[in-house]
Amino acid sequence: MAPDPLHILLVDDHDESLIVLKRLLERCGHTVATARSYAEAMDAADRRRCDLLISDVGLPDRSGLELMQEMRARYGIKGIALSGYTDDQDARNSEDAGFARHLNKPVVFTDLTAAIQEVAGWSPPTDATAQDAAWQSNN
Repeated sequence: MAPDPLHILLVDDHDESLIVLKRLLERCGHTVATARSYAEAMDAADRRRCDLLISDVGLPDRSGLELMQEMRARYGIKGIALSGYTDDQDARNSEDAGFARHLNKPVVFTDLTAAIQEVAGWSPPTDATAQDAAWQSNN
């Protein structure tokens, strides 16, 4: 039996990163809402329940750190930070804002799925399960 999919809010102002990560997360069976800014993310969260926030730290209108703080305060949601900022202080800033994990960009997808497993308690499907799900979605 496949693990329960998550409802993920994915936030990144880099269109190509957003598209690729969305597709990969959906291939794992998750439902993914996307946003390109703090304002879009808050609007999406107000419209629909999310299990997990995955957000870039650098957003055009406010920081991903502020987004995580607001999402935790309003919804009690857990989050994973994605950032080009790679020093220890940046990771501490993410943790202080409420992110459970801080991953450096470019993100290695296996690292992201491991972080999702750790933070949200989700386990990736086995290869056979993933292949069955892909086949069913194509038919």
